[in-house]
Amino acid sequence: MKSPIPDYLDEILDSVRSDDAGERADYIPELASADPDRLGAAFATLDGEIYCAGDADSAFSIQSISKPFAYALALTDRGISAVLDKVDVEPSGEAFNEISLDDEGRPLNPMINAGAITTHSLVGPEGCSAEERLERLTAGLSAFAGRQLSVDERVYGSELNDAHRNLAIAHMLRSYDILAEDPGVVVEGYTRQCSLMVTVHDLAVMAATLANQGVNPVTGERVVPASVIRQVLSVMSTCGMYDAAGDWTTQVGIPAKSGVAGGIIGALPGQLGIATFSPRLDKHGNSVRGVSLFERFSSDMGMHLMEVPAAARSVLRDHAPSGTETVRIFDLQGSIRFAGAERVVREVVGAEITENRVALDLTAVHSLDDVAGRMLLEVARRLSMEGKEVFLIDPDTVIPDPDPGTDGQLTVVSRGDELH
Repeated sequence: MKSPIPDYLDEILDSVRSDDAGERADYIPELASADPDRLGAAFATLDGEIYCAGDADSAFSIQSISKPFAYALALTDRGISAVLDKVDVEPSGEAFNEISLDDEGRPLNPMINAGAITTHSLVGPEGCSAEERLERLTAGLSAFAGRQLSVDERVYGSELNDAHRNLAIAHMLRSYDILAEDPGVVVEGYTRQCSLMVTVHDLAVMAATLANQGVNPVTGERVVPASVIRQVLSVMSTCGMYDAAGDWTTQVGIPAKSGVAGGIIGALPGQLGIATFSPRLDKHGNSVRGVSLFERFSSDMGMHLMEVPAAARSVLRDHAPSGTETVRIFDLQGSIRFAGAERVVREVVGAEITENRVALDLTAVHSLDDVAGRMLLEVARRLSMEGKEVFLIDPDTVIPDPDPGTDGQLTVVSRGDELH
């Protein structure tokens, strides 16, 4: 049986594919020539499962999505207090390339260019060279992605040729002693940082590493400390989408960061990482179709951070038949949301089910959100379409509408002993 999650991603991509609103980032020649119809999305779970749809494996430049990861490295290398001395954490409410400084000359936050240029200068140990800093940054972002990343020299050259505003910002920062070295050298390094090439698959893993308290769920490597992740996700929540941050927080409610190449990442703490890609941008510099995708993900799957479930752990136990048993039983337990339901789906999909009868036992489930219920019903529907007789043991009616469709057979029972 095939998992329904890739099908869901395909369906959602199709729902936004016809939207051709927005424009490519024409102020960077390499981005202005990007294929505007490219579209991809990926989910990465905290135990390393990756679900991709659309154009998920073609490379594009990371651009401003590098900012939270560089911030995480700077916090790790220099400490939170030292970084806060140079970069504040207040939302600016302004465009990404505005010169937003406080009274002491500090950039307002690390997600706008002024803050990101400063943050770049703080990666690596104090006194390191520009080359050592770039090596540290590339290695760090590669650790977040779980594979070696590299700079696209064409993108780098294209951006650097028109980096006049960033150079002006850097010179302003140097005048306040926020930057302690040659502004031109820092901007060159920052531009290389933004020119690292990634895929939607990479970004989903990077976002999942943020959601997993700094541990890459694919490689198992701890990239940065958990205390750093809390700081990064907090700033992403309030500043990651620039002057659209308020709308994003209320409508989507997932800590996120966008880039002008068309990528967006979202990190839902304790659940999963999300990434999308579509090059056409809105007036804020965020991907038009990417924003629509995240709005759907949040709405469909109850991902808004303010929708807090009862604290519990979901568990699945697989009863393989023995003796006279003629039914395969999957026991579910606890409070189940998307991440828990995805694990259930994966284990059922991966199980070798030779029995003609299958039961999903929800007796010990005390909380089940809408998306988890729909996912479990879809599993039941697909099992029944494969010729299985499916039983839903739901004595407390945690799934209010148990009909998974008309393509198969589902029986709702209240006690497991009715199955033998």
